Amino acid sequence: MDGAWIALTLTLKVAGWATALNLVLGVGVGYMLARKRFWGRDLLDAAFTLPMVMPPTVLGYYLLVLIGSQGPLGSWLKQQFGINLIFTWQGAVIAATIVAFPLVFKSARAAFESIDPQLEQAARVLGVREWGVFFRVSLPLAWRSILAGLLLAFARATGEFGATLMVAGSIPGKTQTLSIAVYEAVQAGQDDVAGALVLVTSVTCMAVLLAAGRLVPGRVAGQG
Repeated sequence: MDGAWIALTLTLKVAGWATALNLVLGVGVGYMLARKRFWGRDLLDAAFTLPMVMPPTVLGYYLLVLIGSQGPLGSWLKQQFGINLIFTWQGAVIAATIVAFPLVFKSARAAFESIDPQLEQAARVLGVREWGVFFRVSLPLAWRSILAGLLLAFARATGEFGATLMVAGSIPGKTQTLSIAVYEAVQAGQDDVAGALVLVTSVTCMAVLLAAGRLVPGRVAGQG
């Protein structure tokens, strides 16, 4: 069972980094699309939501094309900095980030769009700069929905399989996350190991989902 704890630690590490990246990227993009009006906004929204409905293996293929050793970004990173993202835990983070991104982005955008624009305008009239309006008005009013989205993204990143397997592979102790470890255990006929891994994964995801449910706007304390 030592391998299970190693896989769990790696999974939490990958999911944690993916969630942190989505906190910045998802909230930033969600705020931009909620507040800015420009041509192609709906197209961007569809593109950013695409990972939610696209098969993870297809996303994994696109990532291989992009960050692989022959890809435009991968070859540039290799030549300029000697960085290789394929078959590394950092590659797993990128895959998990992209797969879970829509959950944060959609939650953040919906939260910002539900805020009365007059509250933000009142802050500007009082001389508050745009960054101040965001951090002192918009974000405090939207934080519950954003945090719920982050928890859902963490749960999604925890269970990510297809894109991670294609980009990071299955290297025990290095890139083998819980979901990949379950697959490998089943393939090897290790039903007891697979059962233990499934239980750990299920309990982790259930705990995150329960926490996210408590943060849905409109919930009354003590109900649920």
